[in-house]
Amino acid sequence: MYQAIPLMDRIKSKYSSLRPSEQKVAHYILDHWEGCAQMTISDLAEAVGVSQPTIIRFVQALGIDGYRNFKYCLVRENATEQTEKNYFSPMAHFDLNPWETLEQLPLKETTFARELLEEALKSLSVQELSQAVKLIASAKTIDIYGVENSFTPANDLLTKLTYLGLNSKMHTDTYLQQISAAHLTKDDVAIAISHSGRSKDTVKAIKQAKKAGAKTIVITSAKTAVITKYADVCLCTGSENSVIYGSAIFSRVPDIALVDLLYMGIILSDYEKFSKNLDKSGSVIADRGYEETPS
Repeated sequence: MYQAIPLMDRIKSKYSSLRPSEQKVAHYILDHWEGCAQMTISDLAEAVGVSQPTIIRFVQALGIDGYRNFKYCLVRENATEQTEKNYFSPMAHFDLNPWETLEQLPLKETTFARELLEEALKSLSVQELSQAVKLIASAKTIDIYGVENSFTPANDLLTKLTYLGLNSKMHTDTYLQQISAAHLTKDDVAIAISHSGRSKDTVKAIKQAKKAGAKTIVITSAKTAVITKYADVCLCTGSENSVIYGSAIFSRVPDIALVDLLYMGIILSDYEKFSKNLDKSGSVIADRGYEETPS
């Protein structure tokens, strides 16, 4: 799913519409783009033999607001060309370019989310999902772990299981997650959500739960992740190239979808029982919303 920033393609596509002096800048950058990533605006102007305002006009012609953003694009593209392995990607390879408009984002974001969900669908084992549903539905206690962005789907899972009348808990403090895991028994189930599979606190918690004798379920991106060593059941959402924070921004999309699958699977495992529990939960909070009144 990885896509490098197509800055060089952008320059080429805009080349014919540039002024001669701006084309001179384009030529130089296309020929020396790795070195340009380290240049100040004055360095680049001197190397090309043009004025600094010409550099600014060139950058603006590309649809980029300012030389700093242009240089950032160069640095990113240079890093991805050299080695994707050592490149920190805070956008999780979401190809967002500074020349794009707000109007383009809805389609771009939904397309990216669809790709993530399609990858999750290909990676998901129905057999593992069925096993996870059975373990959760029959557990005495369900202990849930997750940090940072994985806390969002973890909390969503806690909410859904509580609505179903299942004895579920989750601590916001990572130390307490690990302490809670140590007190589980063979009748309990521990669920860890970590998109990267390498978040130390979450790995420690699920490792402790397994040591205590509880059944363990892990939701992560790939079966090769460190956390899977402590999983009785592993639910994968795809994407082998995961980093701890780089994947976090969009990881909740497939993770929450998987939480929804668990929720619906548990209901189907005993439809009468869990439907009644949902009705009971709903009746408790039925008076918590404002009634619609004519305007």
